[in-house]
Amino acid sequence: MIKAYRILFAAPGSLAFTFAGLLARLPLPMTGIGLITLLSQLQQSYALAGAVSASFVLTYALVSPQLSRWVDKYGQRRVLPWASLISITGMGLILVVSKLQYHSVLLFAGAILSGFMPSISAMIRARWTALYRDQPQLQTAYSLETVFDEVTFIIGPPLAVGMTVLLFPQAGILAAAVLLLLGILTLVLQTATEPACIPVSEGGEKTHSVIGLIAVQRLTLLMIALGTIVGSVDLISVAFARATEQPAAASLVLSAYACGSCLAGLFFGARSFHLALPQQLLLGGGAIALTTLPLLWVSSIYSLAFWIFWAGVSFAPTMIIAMSLVERAVPERSTTEGMTWLLAGLNIGVALGAALSGYFIDRNGLQSGFILASIGGGTVLAIALWSVLKSVARQ
Repeated sequence: MIKAYRILFAAPGSLAFTFAGLLARLPLPMTGIGLITLLSQLQQSYALAGAVSASFVLTYALVSPQLSRWVDKYGQRRVLPWASLISITGMGLILVVSKLQYHSVLLFAGAILSGFMPSISAMIRARWTALYRDQPQLQTAYSLETVFDEVTFIIGPPLAVGMTVLLFPQAGILAAAVLLLLGILTLVLQTATEPACIPVSEGGEKTHSVIGLIAVQRLTLLMIALGTIVGSVDLISVAFARATEQPAAASLVLSAYACGSCLAGLFFGARSFHLALPQQLLLGGGAIALTTLPLLWVSSIYSLAFWIFWAGVSFAPTMIIAMSLVERAVPERSTTEGMTWLLAGLNIGVALGAALSGYFIDRNGLQSGFILASIGGGTVLAIALWSVLKSVARQ
């Protein structure tokens, strides 16, 4: 397994842009959970916390594909700095408004501006694709990037929650802004590995958004359902930990989900599988549906962490397969945009999961949040089955 990843980093500059990507993608999970923790502490309302966090994630999900489309046209170096500046400005507004207790409408404004954060995961995957397109190393690279996404969820949320609880309520958001600035500056300075832009005139036809492709739409819907589970887990973890008078233990549950996914992703990326990608997607969807069911019967923070770990095991392989499918479905000139739509779908789901979980938990108790996660698992399975049926119909 180690050999596969050692070969991957033989490409010049790959280690440097991977490190920059790790720094720059940490702010995404830190900001989402940081807003929930910040506002649940100051406002004592999970509904408001979930709604503001959902505003950030939903804006990110809607804006990031457009930013990535511009990146495909003009390059990462020209687009990423100004987009990140808007996002950092929004985080600064949140810091001021929450500190001075201004009207909550301004919190939503800050969350929307913060959502102009570019999709760093797509930017790094695009660099790997430029290096290893149509080579076996590309699946390994996608697997590694999914693992790194999970590493950010291992490090980011606990870091944001810990800083918010132990230092001051705004500490998590402040750290996210600093990391975004450092990560983007480090990434855009690495011009040697930046994917080349393909002008419209060289493509032979006018470019349209790849969201118009049925395959991209279907995979994006699957990622929305997958994100609903993640968003529910985020808010359930905070609410369950506070209900058991162990607020810092939320980081244990969040890390368990990410650890399960991380380990599965490393294993998956180092191996070859003979099943077609749609069939692999169906197996992943089935595992996700099954592993969300035990959450309905958890009784302690430790049993929650245990079952969340196993729910996370099926996350990374499913996401890796979806990324491989979308890379084959879109034109080469739209690689970044295609991947960003899937990541956008994931984050739309996270926003829905956080908002709906907060609403239901405030009114019906913690159990309703677990039910929502299970519904998300069943939806992932249904869409994976749809993908298999479509692939069979084309044969």
